Amino acid sequence: MPIFKPIQESEAKGKVKEIYDEIKSTRQIAEVPNFWKYIANSPETLERTWKSTSQVMKAGALDPVTKELIYVAVSMTNSCEYCTKSHTFAAKKKGATDDMIKEMIDVMGIANQNNKLVEAYGVEVDEIYK
Repeated sequence: MPIFKPIQESEAKGKVKEIYDEIKSTRQIAEVPNFWKYIANSPETLERTWKSTSQVMKAGALDPVTKELIYVAVSMTNSCEYCTKSHTFAAKKKGATDDMIKEMIDVMGIANQNNKLVEAYGVEVDEIYK
């Protein structure tokens, strides 16, 4: 059960409305996703989060599909269903295939498994990796 109600687009004013419009324009979508509607209860958080997210997720040394797949892997590891589903959708929109997503899940799964084994066994870092 949510603590706050989402700020619907029809209720948005001022800075929140400006950011909603920017989100829709940047992402080329018709409706603001729920994540942004909920955090809009704090316009400062909405603005800060949107600026950070849009800056980090834009094309750079990593292409947009790779960035989305990384986001999906972290979201799965953190058990965030909303983020997993929304960023899988975004990854596909940017060109990710089902095979790419399956392979990413395999990599994420083995990395999480091996990370736990390293921690459980107390494996020391090899000198060459330092």
